[in-house]
Amino acid sequence: MENDHSESAKSSDEGNLGFVTHWQRVGPMLDRIRREELRQFDTFREHHVVDALLQIGFEQSVERTTSGLVELQRIFQQARQ
Repeated sequence: MENDHSESAKSSDEGNLGFVTHWQRVGPMLDRIRREELRQFDTFREHHVVDALLQIGFEQSVERTTSGLVELQRIFQQARQ
């Protein structure tokens, strides 16, 4: 029974290693594609896309009652002590 578990763990580790190796190779390629697409994106021509993204942020936002400055000061005070 224990041997089955160790074989399963070994197989899982090999699968994870293959997954990691794959993304180490493919990740930079996808990053280059993403950067190129962002470079070529025309915000004036595609203003409706930008507007839609801003609208999502507006719809998902939560109104703040404070700026967070008091909390930040408390954290700095604790760090100083």
